[in-house]
Amino acid sequence: MNLLVTGGAGFIGTNFVRYIMNRRPGWAVTVLDKLTYAGRRENLSEFEGSPGYRFIQGDICDPEAVREAMDGCSGVVNFAAETHVDRSIDDPSSFVKTDVEGVRVLLEEFRKEDSRKMFLQISTDEVYGSVENGRSGEGDPLCPRSPYSASKAGGELLAMSYFTTFGVPVTVTRASNNYGPYQYPEKLIPLFITNAFEAEKLPLYGDGGNMRDWLFVDDHCSALVAVLERGRPGHIYNVGDGQELTNTEVTTAIIEATGADGNLVRHVEDRLGHDRRYAVDISKLQRELGWKPETDFATGISATVNWYRENSRWWKSIKSGEFREYYRKMYSEKLENSERIR
Repeated sequence: MNLLVTGGAGFIGTNFVRYIMNRRPGWAVTVLDKLTYAGRRENLSEFEGSPGYRFIQGDICDPEAVREAMDGCSGVVNFAAETHVDRSIDDPSSFVKTDVEGVRVLLEEFRKEDSRKMFLQISTDEVYGSVENGRSGEGDPLCPRSPYSASKAGGELLAMSYFTTFGVPVTVTRASNNYGPYQYPEKLIPLFITNAFEAEKLPLYGDGGNMRDWLFVDDHCSALVAVLERGRPGHIYNVGDGQELTNTEVTTAIIEATGADGNLVRHVEDRLGHDRRYAVDISKLQRELGWKPETDFATGISATVNWYRENSRWWKSIKSGEFREYYRKMYSEKLENSERIR
């Protein structure tokens, strides 16, 4: 397979490209990435000059960049997106542009060649909204509750409309919260790991009871390969792990793995519209494609902490740049008003 991987220099995209290059040596990969704040070309530097790999810096909203990148490709995996809920609250417009309009540009170019095999749109379990009980199935109604999840819902709905209207072989995956190496330290796990290493406070939203199904990124990558190889166009597949943990439980695991002082934790003012719980039913993916997750949370968080410990230059260079102003804007006032966990 000759894949175009958009957003391939971001967190999940990086891990997916590395997975393909190491485990599917007969496949070719073209990475298209705008290299915004969370995209880092050096994540994939070891593949520069390798047969079957090429990198193009460009925006999925730019038809010319998309045309160049997609030339000769038989499949597209679209990771390119604005992804952080907090940033979507601050600037919804950039999320709509990339997560919806960018998908349209990709689909328009993709459908010019009938021989192309699959357009895989990477979505999120957040499109279901907060799920107080049970697990969300692929046929459940969508109820996104943040500008981020609404933009992702819009992108996947647009993609599926191209399947129905134009016969484009579109498949959608909705994954639970990912964690692992190369994740930009604005998200809970890498933020708390790196703050713990530096003895900085850990700003825990609300009462810490928000619950997520945590999926190790390599397991997500293996699921996506299963979908590429055996998935059916026009279908949606949930990807999760079934390992539900509250944010407090995740924080405790990070403190134990890093050896940090538990007094670093601070409860801060909650995020606007913070969904209480996500949980997805992955039985379709297991039943139809024979996939199952392999990494339990204890193993995954230990591997993740070790990666950030061994790659401090990677994250320290991030936290000394634009991130510092972002962090001040997001957390300084909240931390000033916070109370220490007892």
